Amino acid sequence: MSKRNTPQRRHNILALLNELGEVSVDALAKRFETSEVTIRKDLAALESNGLLLRRYGGAITMPQELVSDLGQPVSLYKQAIARAAVQRIREHARIIIDSGSTTAAMIPELGLQPGLVVMTNSLNVANALSELEHEPVLLMTGGTWDPHSESFQGQVAEQVLRSYDFDQLFIGADGIDLARGTTTFNELLGLSRVMAEVAREVVVMVESDKIGRKIPNLELPWSSVHTLITDDRLPLEVRDQIQARGITLICAAVS
Repeated sequence: MSKRNTPQRRHNILALLNELGEVSVDALAKRFETSEVTIRKDLAALESNGLLLRRYGGAITMPQELVSDLGQPVSLYKQAIARAAVQRIREHARIIIDSGSTTAAMIPELGLQPGLVVMTNSLNVANALSELEHEPVLLMTGGTWDPHSESFQGQVAEQVLRSYDFDQLFIGADGIDLARGTTTFNELLGLSRVMAEVAREVVVMVESDKIGRKIPNLELPWSSVHTLITDDRLPLEVRDQIQARGITLICAAVS
């Protein structure tokens, strides 16, 4: 196909992906008689528009859990979780806020916290922090931009984080595996683990309907988690399982 047929090729890639659920770069290059470099550019462009999720060597259809989150207002449960998280922050604390809608819900409350230093890998978080009336000291990780997570990732970001130490990390999750820990659809796990290494307290923020959800990619094992903040819909038997691991569990009520 010539360059002017790029839109048609990408349309056909999406149609094939919707049919099969998963495609490989190698197979697509052969099917469309083009280079693997071109196919990777196609997949990157389609991912940036929220139409698929790239995986090593190919792509899969966008998980429904991610599709349903796009463009939705912050839920009352996330707001309650965010308020409970902010209450744990001491004055003049040095904190990390990871990318994500639940962690970002903390930001409106942070302007009342004096002397904060906040590190983030998220442009959305950084922009929102800069608009606060009492803006905290803001640090950015830098690194390689990942369009799926809308955050900076990679070795540069990891090196920057290791140059500091922090009181707390506030991080979300796509799921909580009760046997293993926090899980994610994203295959870029290195930065999350470095964040946990350089923080004295790791605070996971997640709505209760994600607890018990099993996703293949383990992000943080339970041994790396200190506190889990969720909402008060969490069943009692599940609360007991989490607390039995020595995790501080906070179930925030919607006010």
